[in-house]
Amino acid sequence: MARRPASPSVLAVARGERPADLVLSGARVLSPATREWVKTDLAIADGVIAGWGSRDAAEVIDLDGAALTAGFIDAHMHLESTKLWVDEFVRTVLPLGTTAVAADPHEIANVFGVRGVAALAEAAAELPLTFGICASSCVPASPFESSGAELFADDVRELLDRYGAIGVAEVMNFPGVIAGDPEMLARIATAGRRRVDGHAPGLGGRALDAYLAAGVESDHECTELEEAEEKRRKGMWVFIRQGSASQNLLALVPTVLRHGTDHVALCTDDREPDTLLGAGHMNDCVALAVAAGVSEIDALVMATANPAEYHGFSELGALGPGYQADILCFDSLEGFEPSRVWQAGRLVAVNGTVVPDAVPAAPAPEWMRESVHLRTDPVASDFELPSSPGSRARTIGIEAGSLSTRSLVTDPSLPSEQVARLAVVERHHRTGRIGLGWVHGFGLARGALASTVGHDAHNCMVVGAQGLNGPRAMAAAVSRLAEIGGGQVAVDENGRIVAELALPIGGLMSDLRAAAVANGLDRLVRAVAGLGVTIPAPFMQLSFLGLSVIPELRLTDKGLVDVGAFELVSVTVDG
Repeated sequence: MARRPASPSVLAVARGERPADLVLSGARVLSPATREWVKTDLAIADGVIAGWGSRDAAEVIDLDGAALTAGFIDAHMHLESTKLWVDEFVRTVLPLGTTAVAADPHEIANVFGVRGVAALAEAAAELPLTFGICASSCVPASPFESSGAELFADDVRELLDRYGAIGVAEVMNFPGVIAGDPEMLARIATAGRRRVDGHAPGLGGRALDAYLAAGVESDHECTELEEAEEKRRKGMWVFIRQGSASQNLLALVPTVLRHGTDHVALCTDDREPDTLLGAGHMNDCVALAVAAGVSEIDALVMATANPAEYHGFSELGALGPGYQADILCFDSLEGFEPSRVWQAGRLVAVNGTVVPDAVPAAPAPEWMRESVHLRTDPVASDFELPSSPGSRARTIGIEAGSLSTRSLVTDPSLPSEQVARLAVVERHHRTGRIGLGWVHGFGLARGALASTVGHDAHNCMVVGAQGLNGPRAMAAAVSRLAEIGGGQVAVDENGRIVAELALPIGGLMSDLRAAAVANGLDRLVRAVAGLGVTIPAPFMQLSFLGLSVIPELRLTDKGLVDVGAFELVSVTVDG
């Protein structure tokens, strides 16, 4: 996609015939195309880079040798995973240098459909950040999930044509694509000349060939180096993910060291507010890449020029004449924390703080607060999954730092197996449907934890202790979620709420400031640690146990899903 031609006034500044609005002087500017730092001034007019070199200007700022780069771009993320509504997300990441994102709003789409995506697009439209919305292609992610809404090819086309989506979002139903399912192929075809993002964990060989031949172009689910190398060799873009729960950067960086940065970009996918405030956003990804051996320029290219190239952000990703003046100023590249951030030529952040009034309020509509609909108040017996001595049950095994699970077989009657109860309660259509199973890896000794964040259908996910009091705690946790309009809670063995975080916007996001949300999440994590939980980011881990397109086992309201076989299976193992 070609950049729009500059206005006559910008061209006049470029020719030196009229003063610029702003000149940033005495800096070194990153050129992604030639992989070098160039000592030059930047002249800015009407929010655009008008030219390099000295110009007359209404304002001149001497940057005394500072480094200037284009604003960071997150190649793939979900706003909903930050638990922040869009205006607060922008306030949080602008000071960290993020000025653009490619966002898949399939979480809010699973709850509210096209209407929810439209509300998000409207709220983001006037904010000082390029919020590129991708048209959610898998709502729900598979036929094994019950979501609040369904999107078909015509809906995907509406998001592209009416609401300006930049491409088709991650195509999660890879078995359907590979098998040539007409509906999935129709959704991909809506993209036309726009990009089609993928979601293909562990996919390789002939299956990958079919997935790529169907039109999918990128993947952010690589966890192993060999997988990323095969996908790159076959022309696929690989987005190296560093989220809160799934952290793949260190494992995948060698592909950059071996083969360079072509067809590679950095992304966060799912970062919670405590991670944003503690570690950072794209600046953290860049810093980690450099610490792992990637050159400073290569790391910056993967967070600027490359995601801009992939997503068709033709005015972003570099600081050449004609580009939008999204500029990061680094007094030092150590830590990649910008001292100043300009977005479209306007100063929006200084030394980690948003400039007053730079980000206007853009509240969510009130109707988004009504999204938890249970048929009846749950009781303990709803969560009882019988187990007898010597029984064998398929059990979901989780591991820290990974969203993939293992398919285990345990005897849930034995305390030594250290399993916990798992349930998914349908919360959109009052069906009363509950899926029951077992999970290993939380360390939960008593009580329960529950959440209405349950990728991607976002039903109520709840983990309860293995013992007899587990079902009672689970019932209390789900009841509380309904009372607060969605969120996350921790409950002790007596059914008492010990910590909670309300997420009333679709049961996914808060309208509070990031620090308040992060503090609430911290209280939750400490509370569940007191119940015996040992795994980091426990609520993020819980939220993905219902995502029926990531291997190996998942649980939805419809039952236990064997993702490899792509079918529902019994919890009980015969024989």
